[in-house]
Amino acid sequence: MENNIQENNSSKNNQTKKTPKLTIVALVYNLEKYLPRCLDALVNQTMQDIEILCVDDGSTDSAPQIIEEYAKKYPDKVKAFHKENGGEFTTRNYGLERATGEYVTFVDTDDYVESTWAEKLYNTAKEYDADIAVCAFERIDLKTGKVVATDMTGFGHTCKKIVPDDDFMVFINPAPWNKVYKREKIKDLRFLPFRGFNDTMFLASCFTKIEKIAFIPDVLYHYYLRYDSQIHTVNKQDVENLKKYLLEVKDLYIKENKYDSMRNILDLMAFIHLGISVMYRASYDKSINIKQMIKETIKYLDENFGSWRKNPFLTFRYSIKKGFKHIGLWGISIFYRLNLPMVFIHIYRFVVDKLKIDIKF
Repeated sequence: MENNIQENNSSKNNQTKKTPKLTIVALVYNLEKYLPRCLDALVNQTMQDIEILCVDDGSTDSAPQIIEEYAKKYPDKVKAFHKENGGEFTTRNYGLERATGEYVTFVDTDDYVESTWAEKLYNTAKEYDADIAVCAFERIDLKTGKVVATDMTGFGHTCKKIVPDDDFMVFINPAPWNKVYKREKIKDLRFLPFRGFNDTMFLASCFTKIEKIAFIPDVLYHYYLRYDSQIHTVNKQDVENLKKYLLEVKDLYIKENKYDSMRNILDLMAFIHLGISVMYRASYDKSINIKQMIKETIKYLDENFGSWRKNPFLTFRYSIKKGFKHIGLWGISIFYRLNLPMVFIHIYRFVVDKLKIDIKF
């Protein structure tokens, strides 16, 4: 593929330039209508010591021309790259491989960020010498402009260490755009080659490389929900892909000598993302026999992530101390252990579809 990739001359690295504090990898694929809003927010960040890598994934509208215009207008900040269409994970990896910043982050260009987004995330990471810093964000309905939900405010302004007896990492939204990552720690990791859940697998992989995660409760990222987006649909192949790459992540934990100590964390993540989130979303696909799929999923979890059944983070005693979300998760696990997962599916769909309550674990 590399021979087919064209890079604009203006995007070549200036070897004499010092290392920027932050590399922003902007994923570009069509959406010409929203691209200028996103790029304007990036070039006008209060933190100036940044590089913005605009990676065009084979757009068919005017998006490639738009990022070239920004590269010419802001040559010290913006670099334009063009590659054959390969999907979201290839675009993120392409940018990660070319990042030079102390920290690195990612942006979807139909979204936009606050002017202090980069500065606050970077300063929070530096304040705690953290490997990852996480901010809060809003989900906004693209058609109506209505804020559907606000997420990641609950941790406050703090820093937490990765330890085997605390499951806080499991409740971090896996999206890469409300985070900055210390590049030296995660530079050898890659987003895995499948759609929809590669951000979850990337964050799970990061836990084998990092030690501390810092949080800032400020809403700095505005994520727009497009209901025609691939991430809102799940088919049978998506489920099989997730099963495959969960095992690759497990192999990474074993290779890094982290699986023995972090098994309960990884097995819990597998249960939440595959057993709960994906099964719920797959239930909307009428071509799927969801009862059979759940049966196969439980067998898969038992064979590969078996501690979910007796996981210390899925006990009532632990959950009652942690609050409503943990209690809900414990309750769902009870439905599974009693072989009544469809009851959970029906309740989940009623709450989301009828009561219009956005539930995210």
